[in-house]
Amino acid sequence: MTLHVSLPDGSPLELDDGATVRDAAAAIGPRLAKAAIAGRVTAADDPDVTLLVDAAAPLHDGDKLDIVTLKGDDPDAVDIQRHSASHIMAQAVTRLFPGARYAIGPTIDNGFYYDIELPEPIGDADIARIEKEMAKIVSQNLPVERFELPVDEALAVFGAGEEGTSPAGLPLGLDQRYKVELIEDLVAAAEATGDEVPTISVYRQGEFVDLCRGPHLPSTGKLGNGTFKLTSIAGAYWRGDEKNQMLTRVYGTAFPSREELAAYLEALELARQRDHRRIGRDLDLFSFHEEGPGFPFFHPKGMRLWNAMIDFWRAEHVKAGYEEISTPVILRRELWERSGHWDNYKENMYFTAIDEQPYAVKPMNCPGGLLIYKSRRRSYRDLPLRMAELGRVHRHEMSGVLHGLFRVRYFTQDDAHIYCTPEQLEDEVRGVLHFMLHIYRSFGFDDVHIELSTRPDKSIGTDDMWERAEQALRAVLDDPAGDGSQDAVDYQLNPGDGAFYGPKIDFHIRDVMGRSWQCGTIQADFAMPETLDITYTGADNEEHRPVMIHRALLGSIERFMGILLEHYGGNLPTWLAPEQVLVLPIADRHGDYAAEVARALRDAGAQASLVVHVDVDDRGESIGKRIRDAQLQKVPYILVVGDREVEQGAVGVRERGEDKGARPLAEFVGDFVAEVRERRLPEAG
Repeated sequence: MTLHVSLPDGSPLELDDGATVRDAAAAIGPRLAKAAIAGRVTAADDPDVTLLVDAAAPLHDGDKLDIVTLKGDDPDAVDIQRHSASHIMAQAVTRLFPGARYAIGPTIDNGFYYDIELPEPIGDADIARIEKEMAKIVSQNLPVERFELPVDEALAVFGAGEEGTSPAGLPLGLDQRYKVELIEDLVAAAEATGDEVPTISVYRQGEFVDLCRGPHLPSTGKLGNGTFKLTSIAGAYWRGDEKNQMLTRVYGTAFPSREELAAYLEALELARQRDHRRIGRDLDLFSFHEEGPGFPFFHPKGMRLWNAMIDFWRAEHVKAGYEEISTPVILRRELWERSGHWDNYKENMYFTAIDEQPYAVKPMNCPGGLLIYKSRRRSYRDLPLRMAELGRVHRHEMSGVLHGLFRVRYFTQDDAHIYCTPEQLEDEVRGVLHFMLHIYRSFGFDDVHIELSTRPDKSIGTDDMWERAEQALRAVLDDPAGDGSQDAVDYQLNPGDGAFYGPKIDFHIRDVMGRSWQCGTIQADFAMPETLDITYTGADNEEHRPVMIHRALLGSIERFMGILLEHYGGNLPTWLAPEQVLVLPIADRHGDYAAEVARALRDAGAQASLVVHVDVDDRGESIGKRIRDAQLQKVPYILVVGDREVEQGAVGVRERGEDKGARPLAEFVGDFVAEVRERRLPEAG
């Protein structure tokens, strides 16, 4: 008997009954047979679903087949490679550390990790040993086999106490309790929904057996030596819960070629050099302390940068017609129950009691803003009403995920809430869209990726509310000018990834290293005005529900500061720099003139309503050392003054490490003030 499959170009392929993806590749040609690692299969009886399967997976008559190889730019292929690398790494660890219990080993952006309970502590010094054992496993070219086991057999394989082999030929009694827990979870989930209890997919390579959905490389040799690298070792709680066992998390990466791996490792080193935690320490911007893990301490220079960001934020919001508000950090628990946060977010909240009444520390600003809206009667003539807030919010994060300014337990969210009529919704969202893109460009981010996320499984509000909100956001992206004069915004649709109270548009900015950062969001909310009962009086003199637009622009001010520091490598635009100008008198006799230069800059800044950060370094060190120190502090302008500069009323200018020669003081001051006032941007590379 034969079966027929079709290839991506529509051409048919006739195969023997029972043929696999690998057999199909061989029928096309020997080179493809050697390169094939998996297949994308669409069954004839389920044309809307395409599955990624192993190369050994059987095909069926009428299937559509796309053969996956590591050649070219195929994200599925790279994901399979990295997933297999995580298994090979776990196998190497179990060989080196008998008794290790392996938990989960997923792929992540640009790599993979595996969480393992080890009989002894390990650190970065052990990375080379593990990599060496991985190379040995790759050289052994062990076949990778998939098994579908009934639950009882899978539990016997991964459980403790039994000996021998299972009906499928797998070893019993591996004593892998995390795998047992995962299997039990799969069974419980099926029973809870009334579904049939699934078979359990298991992979074996040599002596190593793992629970996994797959697919995987056909053999360990397909990974290839020289294409993988372990990058770090950290700690992680099982299931992210501090009450559970602390596991060892080993991170790594893999790429289809040695050249791609080398390029990535070079970029990783660049990222390490630009790490905002390192820059923050070197430039004396902020610090973290054991007395408050996850809570940043901003130093004077850090506050200079902070204030420059906030001053710009405030000025632009005034231009855009926003009013600024401020709401309390602690509010009654009852408010959070009414807003829906209690049911959807309480595991991330902090709590306290005042006068024996339960309160919560706010994780979001929205409910407080709604109370301000409700503090007086509103008319349709008041709308749209745009209220912005730099609100300090607190969210509980596990200690293992805290990371500099990027993952903290308190941060300042630059929220705005716009209250409008349903008829005004599209225009308001359209205005916010253009406003946000303007702000990102002002900070030097021109590459912005936009995503539209729709209703999640866990949500509040009616079907009609969600449908109206999603239609409004989609209409803005499809017609950004509102009159058909501009092409639709290029955006990605993320079904089911919206906030619990409404659909959202997310903004991802790309930095100089090509990394994407999710920052801003626009969320249309018909639900919270209903749950917190806010209204406006319409032209018909009747009460109506406004639509509420949630909008965060930078997201977290602290996190955005970290992104800026890494994007510019600490060499911030002059208008943001915590130390903009440093004046260096060559000798003591030039001190008075250096002070005059600093005063001239400050006075000119004040006349232009600007704060200028200029200092004089008159330490007794050599001029060469002081210049080097200033460059290490990434001061945009170093002004050297000696006899000639005093005599000519000039300054010797060094701009970002480049000697620009002498310039008249008045000329430099004028150009400097213009640069700061216009918020000019340097190259970020």
